[in-house]
Amino acid sequence: MFLKSLKILTPTKVIRQIDFHMGLNLIVDESEGQITGNNVGKTTVLKLIDFCFGADKKIIYEDPEDKKQFYKLVKDYLVNNEVIISLEISENLYNENAKTYVIERNFLFRKRKILSIDGRKYTEDEFENRLVELFFPNHKSSKPTFKQIISHNIRYKDTSLNNTLKTLNEYTALEEYETLYLFLLGCNFTKGDDKQAILQKIKLETTFKNRLEKVQTKSAYEVALSIIDREIEKLQLKKANLNINDHFEKDLQKLNQVKYQLNSLSSQLSNLNLRKNLILKMQEELQSSASDIDFQQLRAIYNQVKVNLTDMQKSFEDMVQYHNQMIQEKANFISKELPVLSKEIENKGKVLNELLEKEVEYSKVISKSDSFETLEKIITELNEKFKNKGEYENTIHQIEEVENNLKAYNEELRLIDTELFSDEFEAKVKLQLNKFNRHFSYTSDLLYGEQYALKYDIETNKKGQKLYKFSAFNTNFSSGKKQGEISCFDIAYTLFADSENIPCMHFILNDKKELMHGNQLVKISELVNKEKIQFIASILKDKLPNDLNDEKYFTLKLSQKDKLFKIEENKNPWLPF
Repeated sequence: MFLKSLKILTPTKVIRQIDFHMGLNLIVDESEGQITGNNVGKTTVLKLIDFCFGADKKIIYEDPEDKKQFYKLVKDYLVNNEVIISLEISENLYNENAKTYVIERNFLFRKRKILSIDGRKYTEDEFENRLVELFFPNHKSSKPTFKQIISHNIRYKDTSLNNTLKTLNEYTALEEYETLYLFLLGCNFTKGDDKQAILQKIKLETTFKNRLEKVQTKSAYEVALSIIDREIEKLQLKKANLNINDHFEKDLQKLNQVKYQLNSLSSQLSNLNLRKNLILKMQEELQSSASDIDFQQLRAIYNQVKVNLTDMQKSFEDMVQYHNQMIQEKANFISKELPVLSKEIENKGKVLNELLEKEVEYSKVISKSDSFETLEKIITELNEKFKNKGEYENTIHQIEEVENNLKAYNEELRLIDTELFSDEFEAKVKLQLNKFNRHFSYTSDLLYGEQYALKYDIETNKKGQKLYKFSAFNTNFSSGKKQGEISCFDIAYTLFADSENIPCMHFILNDKKELMHGNQLVKISELVNKEKIQFIASILKDKLPNDLNDEKYFTLKLSQKDKLFKIEENKNPWLPF
């Protein structure tokens, strides 16, 4: 498969169309003078192609050094203008009638989202499955994924620019690479995804087991459980031997009832005595008011009034007598309640004494048996022991369940490894590796005068799990040139896949090729043109060797005045997500 064209368009116009050709395709800048050629969109072209193959849309406008920042101007432009990215792929660039596929994506959401192949829309899961069906029709397993298979074809991230084989993200496990390179080498191993799934399950179960045994191991829990069982047995025996009478609860209830009645009656007596004392005090105050009158002063007032009111019929003595009678009547009225209160206080006092006797009686009955506090303490200890027993039993059960799961998963892994590391399968890996290395050494010798090769080692990790670990090396055992090694590998794989009739992409996308020496870039140009491979590279124009500073190699020319999306920058383009 070859890249035919990449279009950036809106529903009403084409913003930019990039047509690709066979051989070397350069994406360069035309910035003049001291103006930098960075940030004009060279790398973004590679990202747009990756986007069409299913990469996250955020790679187009996010800050690669800080994923929480995004280029607002670009994002708003892509969304507000409903920009569509259209990638056309062809089986043969020299044949106009060759089968082509058109992949289209936009940056909108939900119903406005476009994710289509040849006009048919897909969900994200369906999309990747469809890409596998189209370009790798014999691949029936879920691993490696489409993105993993073509990861060496599209290199613009630091990981893939600096590593020949480790083209996936930095957190990718070695078993993922094992499955990927066995597939790329044409080693028919259909259980790679099963192995990865099992290893993931083993990892999860092992992590869970480590957490369960973080405080103590399973054997320690078992010992602790046996000790708790003995302690529970002793406490239950102690409880059974307690001298608790059969009517303990009833006697305790009677005692509590008596205490309740005592409290209530004491409160009533207190209130009655308070009322009696108030009445006696009021009596005393009335009597005091009758005896403390100043009769001389009162007579002087009376005589003065009589001079002014000559018709007064009551004598002074009459008035004094009346006053004293009124006071006496009040005292008599108030005193009427005293006998009743006194009687009631007397009766309640008798009842109180009876209750006090009952309290003593019931307390003696209860005190003859072992104390309720002792029983309660034993029950509390038993509850705590049973609680710990339940926790330990549950932990032991979980550990045993995890161990059984690990045993089952390891057995499944053993059966897979029996096939994977059999003499027959390893012979197949060696055969395919030797075939690949013919192309790898040929390519590297042509470009660098050195010979690179791919090797594998069967490694056993700390968990005792075996895997094929692939690595590239210089057969002269010198340090080599990493950029050259990467390009040699990518070109060699295309040649190898064609010779083995393995479906592959016939394009190689590389960013920052100014890091490669100019002479090697010229040789790459000659090789890919000869072998009919597309080599698409972004590079600063002033780093181009003279032999390649030719329009026939230029697929796209950008500059600060003519950026990829043809939009202007603002002063503060980076904003947080």
